[in-house]
Amino acid sequence: MLQDKQFLIDLANTKMPYGKYKGRYLIDLPEHYIVWYHAKGFPKGKLGMMLGLVYELKLNGLEHLIREIKEKL
Repeated sequence: MLQDKQFLIDLANTKMPYGKYKGRYLIDLPEHYIVWYHAKGFPKGKLGMMLGLVYELKLNGLEHLIREIKEKL
């Protein structure tokens, strides 16, 4: 449970490390970019898991949850 909480905190604070949207918070990446990544395949490792979660959150209209975490930190 604590690991899940830390993962969400990390997600709220992680910026895209490369590419066109380098430096933008993952939760703030455009939806079309996340959908493209979903079709292409997310990168391996923690970044890929985070992008996968961002995809699911955006798909379900829940990205505000991560923004609320970011605001509280």
